[in-house]
Amino acid sequence: MAILRRKPPAATAAGSVSPGLIAPHAERPGPARRGPVARFARRRRRPLIFVAALAPVAALVAVLGIGGAALAVSPGSSTSAHAASVAQAGPGVAYQSADTPSPSVAGATTPFTTYQAPEGALGGGASVVSLTSSPTTQYSSPQLEATGHAYVQLTATGQSVGWTNNTGAPIDFVNVRASIPDSSTGGGITATLDLYVNGVFRQAINMNSRQSWMYEGNNNYSGSDQNPADGDPRAFWDDFHASVSGAAIPAGATFSLQKDSANTASFYWVNSIDLWNAPAPAAQPANSVSITSCGAVADNTPTNGTAAAGATNSTADIQNCINQAASAGKILWIPQGTFYLVGTASLVANNVTVEGAGYWYSEIYRDVALPNSTGLGAVFQCTSCHLENFHIDSDAMSRVTVDGGGGAEDTTGTNWTISGMWVQHVESSVWASGTGGTVSNNFFTDIYADGCNLNNESLNTTAGNNLTATNNFIRGTGDDGMAINSIATQSGTTYTPMSNITMTHNTVLAVWSGEGIGIYGGSGQTVEDNYIADNSRYLGLGVGRFGVNGSDMTGATVSGNVLVRDGGNGYNQGQPSMMIGNGGNGQGTGTVTNATVTDNTIISSVFGGIAFSTSTNTTLANNTIINPWGNGVMISPPYYPAPTGNATITGNYVSGLTSGHSAYVSSSSSFTATLSKNSWQNSATEGPYGGSPAAVPGTVQAANYDTGGQAIGYNVTSVNGSANNYRTDGVDLEATTDTGGGYDLGWTSRGQWFRYTVNAATAATYTVSFRVASPNGVSDAFHLTNASGADLTGAETIPATGGWQTWTTVTDTLTLPAGQQTLVLDQDNPGWNIHYLSFTG
Repeated sequence: MAILRRKPPAATAAGSVSPGLIAPHAERPGPARRGPVARFARRRRRPLIFVAALAPVAALVAVLGIGGAALAVSPGSSTSAHAASVAQAGPGVAYQSADTPSPSVAGATTPFTTYQAPEGALGGGASVVSLTSSPTTQYSSPQLEATGHAYVQLTATGQSVGWTNNTGAPIDFVNVRASIPDSSTGGGITATLDLYVNGVFRQAINMNSRQSWMYEGNNNYSGSDQNPADGDPRAFWDDFHASVSGAAIPAGATFSLQKDSANTASFYWVNSIDLWNAPAPAAQPANSVSITSCGAVADNTPTNGTAAAGATNSTADIQNCINQAASAGKILWIPQGTFYLVGTASLVANNVTVEGAGYWYSEIYRDVALPNSTGLGAVFQCTSCHLENFHIDSDAMSRVTVDGGGGAEDTTGTNWTISGMWVQHVESSVWASGTGGTVSNNFFTDIYADGCNLNNESLNTTAGNNLTATNNFIRGTGDDGMAINSIATQSGTTYTPMSNITMTHNTVLAVWSGEGIGIYGGSGQTVEDNYIADNSRYLGLGVGRFGVNGSDMTGATVSGNVLVRDGGNGYNQGQPSMMIGNGGNGQGTGTVTNATVTDNTIISSVFGGIAFSTSTNTTLANNTIINPWGNGVMISPPYYPAPTGNATITGNYVSGLTSGHSAYVSSSSSFTATLSKNSWQNSATEGPYGGSPAAVPGTVQAANYDTGGQAIGYNVTSVNGSANNYRTDGVDLEATTDTGGGYDLGWTSRGQWFRYTVNAATAATYTVSFRVASPNGVSDAFHLTNASGADLTGAETIPATGGWQTWTTVTDTLTLPAGQQTLVLDQDNPGWNIHYLSFTG
């Protein structure tokens, strides 16, 4: 259902956009804003189901026409009560943990820590609102767009949500993901929310709704309408940051967000808070020229959805400095302060490095007079440049031209880099082509279209090869969080299919209109170890092509990704967490072949787990699907036809199915699926080895994994040592010379796992000692999860011991509830043996 991408506008020599050209990044353009007088017949919606509701939420839903899914409202309670609900999963649960894996397993390593609001301590009658079942309409809701699919609502004076600073460091900078009401006629309001430290008021945090709240009723589906009268809102959330006034919040202190009488919004929905111990501002580097030396002037009046009144326009001065730096081979320096680009011009840079003092301190802010009728290029249009360590923001209200929608970092050329950036409120953040470029260590939030789109069309080029995106944190995009976007033909131009694009260890959260990560064509693409969670409308991860003008997808490796609560009901299609084939964005055309999809973990899919549309030569192996709200693996589900195709499906595990759903469903008589060693093909039941769970505290022998066989008690890619004299279903076992004797587990390999049923005497944090051997040492060797897929330890690194039977002990801690439970030893890399796991309290 997506609309094809279009070429961006070319920049003039002075950096402005040529008149009459189309704005960039228009993947799914919506209509221009409508005023209250433009009325159409209202779209009929399916009704909401209320599991539990408090009056303020029910009244708000009635007024705004919020669609979506069943929701639950949990009144204020202790932190321990919320912790109890975290352990549950599946439809009907009032709140689910965000379940963020350790970055050593999947996702980005960030310089900040995020606390989820529903996991905080609630005060004064505050309550949690959460998604509890699959959406029943194509429209959105605040809980559907929230990380964790849940948030805390503060609707009365004295209500609060608080946390303890357990980061181990002081907190001097915060960023709150929140929502306050729109105005009755659109355009938003401003308000504040109070921050307390150790129960004492510290400061008011500025918030606004000027850059959120779009409406899809009145035939505006998937558009950017700003008229509340049209109903069916979406794009609820925004980010509001501030330096902590006075002393930093010390480690161990409590802090909270509280609605006081001075906080005038009728409600505050709080989703999460990001916490930094920010470094000091970087000093101006040697061999650099500061933009202030060219006349740029900072205006440090805080922005709050709009530019500061009367701010100085520094566009020409900064452009002049860019030209000087490029000519002299110097770095362009952006010092502390907010520097304004007033108007529609872009900054054009070639072969220059642009650095700031850190994204907490240095900012470029685009101020466009609205409504706008001039096509906008990106803030920076760069060829073979390096952008580092500053913040880009704008007053845009949506992705469309009339609302000031323009990109941030349009890039091409060779060996370019974009690193350490924070970008907000632009059409797309990174829109990049060329050869050898890298996007790394960035923070992209509140983006109206794509967060990071690697393509072969940016700035009118036709190639995109050997590009990398790694360790980026992306949250709240209005189109794909990340995309590999290979175009074949467009407007008479032929493009070279993209190749060797790599996306690894990125975190992509709460995409409200797009895919988490989309692989659209090309060959040699690698998407590994990413964390993708809480998409509200479309696929979490798609492996295919983009429409009739996209390149065929002729090769991709998709491995080690963790997808949590993904999929959605865009266009009433019930989209799964992952799809492989030319359906959906591929519009059923062209070739999708040679995808290798292995060792991915998919948890609590809002609809199904993994779907196939038309595709060939796919290998789907050793993937884990836990607690899907629909079916597990599907061939040719509705809206994703697979009239032809073939795949090898082996060693996959599906658990936690709800009534009426199946682990494997094929609706195509002409798609050939070769099945082997999958959990649904094994009728055995899982049980603890020896009949009784291993005691915790205590020692769990690695050889004593659960019974049930392949894809039930364990998953292996090949059977090596068996130790049949010890157990008849033994795999990858050998006699050990370690102290105590017995058997060790060897022949380790990525994608293999072994399950152990244990019984914890008490709910506690335990020390776990892994007895391991590795001739050469292994980084990220393995990690432990629970049966719901939640990471318990992060990836463990094993030092070199010098031999397969030369042993050492690696220790970690993990928190377990009391009682019987299953632990999963998930092998992330080969090259090690394990003898036992010892738990002490």
